[in-house]
Amino acid sequence: QVQLVESGGGWVQAGGSLRLSCAASGSILSFNFMAWYRQAPGKERELVATISSGGTTTYPDSVKGRFTISRDNAKGTVYLQMNTLKPEDTAVYYCRYIGPPSYWGQGTQVTVSS
Repeated sequence: QVQLVESGGGWVQAGGSLRLSCAASGSILSFNFMAWYRQAPGKERELVATISSGGTTTYPDSVKGRFTISRDNAKGTVYLQMNTLKPEDTAVYYCRYIGPPSYWGQGTQVTVSS
């Protein structure tokens, strides 16, 4: 079992920044992929960023250049630095530990006002 706890969400004005954290505990493996997803009201959950054990990252075009995923394997924590936030970034953000099996955190709300 793996437990994931996200934190760092909140309200911010457009153009602002937030840093999300995802603390993993339990039977975690430092070489597993980790990822951040988000889900806006009425929309499907979408991938925001991934990071490999070695630090290789991927992003969709919608956040590339604005979001940065990083990890601290010693602390079992993954981060998502979000800069130049836009109202369309408003969503619940979820951390995912990619197995198998895979695990999800409970999510943290990010609200960006215009």
